[in-house]
Amino acid sequence: MNARARTPTVALAVTDGVPIFELAIPCEVFGYPRPGLTDTWYDFRVCAPAGAVRTAAGFAPVTAHGLDRLADADTVIVPACHSVHDTQPAELVDAVRAAYDNGRRIVSLCSGAFVLAAAGILDGRTATTHWMHADLLARRHPEVRVDASVLYTDDGDVLTSAGTAAGLDLCLHIVRTDHGAAVANALAKRLVMPPHRPGGQAQYIDAGPVPDDADELGPLLDWARERLDRPLTVAALARRAGLTERTLIRRFRAATGTAPMTWLRNIRLDHARSLLETTALPVDQIAERSGLGSPANLRHHFTRTVGVSPSTYRRAFSARA
Repeated sequence: MNARARTPTVALAVTDGVPIFELAIPCEVFGYPRPGLTDTWYDFRVCAPAGAVRTAAGFAPVTAHGLDRLADADTVIVPACHSVHDTQPAELVDAVRAAYDNGRRIVSLCSGAFVLAAAGILDGRTATTHWMHADLLARRHPEVRVDASVLYTDDGDVLTSAGTAAGLDLCLHIVRTDHGAAVANALAKRLVMPPHRPGGQAQYIDAGPVPDDADELGPLLDWARERLDRPLTVAALARRAGLTERTLIRRFRAATGTAPMTWLRNIRLDHARSLLETTALPVDQIAERSGLGSPANLRHHFTRTVGVSPSTYRRAFSARA
């Protein structure tokens, strides 16, 4: 867009029940003049269906633009939807699809990915959404490659963001793409936020409870959790459960969806996260107590799984900090 002489247009789609935070993000980033940053900013418009429309917070947008005007914009932004469990509004889905077919750049924030998926825009693409809804999106639209670990995805003409605040990361990324890093960095300073957050969505995901169908292995899982700082093998777990290794692996996959050693590594990483959040223990002691061995091994698995280093995670989430 840097080469365009005219002001690029950004259209925000608003329908009943849209969460106000995801709605406010593009308004803040694209809807205000930014003197001193660049000569040409954005022509921002709010588009809504005819009739009374209210956001989840009860605000009623005042706009002369209908959803049919989405197809005229250079960039179309679909904020979080009212509910991921409901059928997405047909008028919105059709308007977004028409804009896509017209060659427009399509952007979803948080659960807005469900609208894009309903329009068939995400077929064969990698996309993300809030981690709490990622499994539902993947089940409902198996043709979409859902990546719940990232803050946003950029597939050129289709971009998606993870949950809530990640929409701000994506909007800054769009500014960076359109106007360059210097402008995006300056805007980030005005918004009092980093121009690019390290890591991805994985660092914000709770481990959650053990699935109900793992109840028959419950005593074994509890036994393993109490011994994370000791060497544990499939053979040791099988002996404890009174099963052959092959039977244990089969039952483990059926109950938890993963292999025993993969489950054990994830539990150890969860314990390491907890220690980073709640204690001032040095990394070598955290590695030992969580059963990950050396600090180097902890850093390797932690960074690979969570997306940031243990020290970066501690700075962000430590209760002591």
